[in-house]
Amino acid sequence: MTGRIHSYESLGALDGPGLRYIVFMQGCPLSCGCCHNPDTRKMDGGEEISAGELYKRIEKYRPYFGTDGGVTASGGEPLCQADFLYELFSLCRAGGITTCLDTSGCITGTAVDKLLDITDTVLLDIKYSNEDDYQSYTGMKYSAVIDFLELLEKKGVRTVLRRVIVPGLNDSDSDRDNLTALAKKYSCVYKVELLPFKKLCEEKYERLGIPFPFGHIPEADPNAVRKEEETIMHELDK
Repeated sequence: MTGRIHSYESLGALDGPGLRYIVFMQGCPLSCGCCHNPDTRKMDGGEEISAGELYKRIEKYRPYFGTDGGVTASGGEPLCQADFLYELFSLCRAGGITTCLDTSGCITGTAVDKLLDITDTVLLDIKYSNEDDYQSYTGMKYSAVIDFLELLEKKGVRTVLRRVIVPGLNDSDSDRDNLTALAKKYSCVYKVELLPFKKLCEEKYERLGIPFPFGHIPEADPNAVRKEEETIMHELDK
């Protein structure tokens, strides 16, 4: 089976445990205002490659993974190609390479169920704290991502809740409290990561000839975002 890949990062340290080979999958059904990779949205873009050939590329980096590292499928939205990832992750599991899925949780179904059964860690992007903001800024339902989190809980998949902090949209005390409560509710969640909104992607939008929806919003203060993350993790450790 072949899949479509937008790009690769050979040794990433920010997308899952340890050092990881990051595979940025092509295709995404959402229209997030803060999207950093608008060029991944089309399903027919990127490089076409078989799961076996991609595994061979990943395997070359095995000496750098150690006990914690491995491969992470990101995007785009990797669940758009769940069947392909099932084949790739099956090869990784057989070869002793851990797997991580960076997803918005916007797709479910039989193929996704199978994939989650052989996924070691999920980075679940909880973008906003309510239905209205989710619909307005992503085109996705808040209830859908909660349903996906319920599925992760049922399957016992180790989960990290992630959020890009966008000033004025999801950085209030109530947003933080909501995310903290969500993390406390689900035993599969072992960590919360907050990422500061940045605008390094503006050049991509210019090249594509499309407006950057959040171009008018200032970047988030990394120090403030880090303190918010520390506050949440302190609450989880109690």
